[in-house]
Amino acid sequence: MANFTVGDYIAQRLAQIGVRHHFLVPGGDNLALLDRLGAHPSLTGVGCTNELNCSLAAEGYARANGIAVCVVTYSVGAFSAFNGIGSAYAENLPVILISGAPNTHDKDQHLLHHTLGEHDFTYQLEMAKKITCCAVSIRNAKSAPELVDRVVWNCIRLQKPGYIELPTNLSTERCVQPGPISGLDAGDRHVGSVLAAAVTSVREYLETRQKPVILAGPKIRSCKAQESLVRLAEAIGCAVVVQPAGKGLFPETHPQFAGVFWGQVSTLAADSIVNWSDGLICVGTLFTDYSTVGWTAVSNVPQVVIDADAVTCVTTCFTGVAMCDLLVGLADTVAWNDSSMTEYARLRPEIPLQRHGAYGELTRKEVARRVQLLLGPDMTVFADAGDSWFNGIQLQLPPGAAFEIEMQWGHIGWSIPASFGYALAKPERRIIVLIGDGALQVTAQEMSQMVRHRLPVILVLMNNKGYTIEAEMHAGVYNRIYNWNYVLLVQAFNFSGTGGRALGLKADTVEEFSEAIELAQAHMDGPSLIECSIDQEDCSKELITWGHYVAAANNRSGMTIET
Repeated sequence: MANFTVGDYIAQRLAQIGVRHHFLVPGGDNLALLDRLGAHPSLTGVGCTNELNCSLAAEGYARANGIAVCVVTYSVGAFSAFNGIGSAYAENLPVILISGAPNTHDKDQHLLHHTLGEHDFTYQLEMAKKITCCAVSIRNAKSAPELVDRVVWNCIRLQKPGYIELPTNLSTERCVQPGPISGLDAGDRHVGSVLAAAVTSVREYLETRQKPVILAGPKIRSCKAQESLVRLAEAIGCAVVVQPAGKGLFPETHPQFAGVFWGQVSTLAADSIVNWSDGLICVGTLFTDYSTVGWTAVSNVPQVVIDADAVTCVTTCFTGVAMCDLLVGLADTVAWNDSSMTEYARLRPEIPLQRHGAYGELTRKEVARRVQLLLGPDMTVFADAGDSWFNGIQLQLPPGAAFEIEMQWGHIGWSIPASFGYALAKPERRIIVLIGDGALQVTAQEMSQMVRHRLPVILVLMNNKGYTIEAEMHAGVYNRIYNWNYVLLVQAFNFSGTGGRALGLKADTVEEFSEAIELAQAHMDGPSLIECSIDQEDCSKELITWGHYVAAANNRSGMTIET
């Protein structure tokens, strides 16, 4: 191609790695690039309402597609998008942020709009380096292919976000065409002596344990190790519990599933079997103040930790060992030991029948009960930060159902743009969003894109007129928010007439919620928002317990640093 450009190179590489949609907010510095991306037959540009939502939509797309891209303008766009890129970094998701930049001829010459009013334009690149695995600034067309490939390769290899800064005048500059995608193959990790030594070390350790249990965490997703985990679990025969951010990564209908381990707010007595174990095998785990209920949930230091590319067994660390390789190698050699399942048969609580009244005031428990009945194999549940976390964790996922949560970054409102991006990547799945009113007010406008693209997302809005999760950690009048008419809000997005149609429903009673669920299930031309009016004090006991412990951890006294 005689006129192949830098913008064409980026477009071709994105298509090669499986990107089908690129999320964008147009701005002066990225318009030429957007033209080149839009000209590629395999790429579809998806406009978003603002850069925060754009980056969070890409984060959700990466959860479904494996990799994602968002394109913004310099400074005023990228600064806002950095929030979602921070989420992608924390959640181990490869999102490539591409930012336009000032014309190369303006460097050190002029003061420009959308800048800090200084001649130095390197500040954005320096900021991006803190929240990505690889950040580059393209300064000439000749170096563009190598720099673009460096970011793409590192994002795929490390499962972290990357950053490409492209001056507005370089998008249309000529450059070479990309080679085959196989040229970016990160190559095999250690599959020889180091892997064998790691497998032997873990196997020999487990031979000294009487009561092994597997604890699975969120990094299993980025390592694509779900099947390998099941293989190891079935080889040992032990109980498997998951961290809250790992919910759905091990089948909940599997006979060895023993609940969500979340300290004092665990499900299905998962905490009891973990505390009983004398050999906890941690696979892809992430221990934070949130996942450990204010550092109270893990009483013993795990002796086996299987991470993305390293394995620690007692006091020895084996680096460069891929998680999947270790799990499969261990599954082929480990001895059978189902003692934890024998014990768990005694500990596992009976799941009570879900009874409900035929009428009456709507409660949080009744909403959760009805959502449970709605779940099917083709559904994905998004649980936003807040009591929605706890309501979602309590759900029992049927075979094929998926669960998404953003526990490490914990951005309220994340679920709306993230579910939008996810739905574009997997239109065959029906998505249910559990979200509170405070969270919805942060990112509500991205529901308009669900209308535009006719995505039948069901949003279950728990309206208790405040930030309940914050109130349980630290009470204050600032946790009470101004109430909106949410039904009219979502209906306002129907104005265009060129997209789909949003359905807005309000439920104050059990009967109204049951009817609303049926209407939402049948509505396929756009999103359905069900506003559930519940009492301000109606929250899960798990949130209350968790909130008190996390608040205590936040408020503990520490060392005084003298200056």
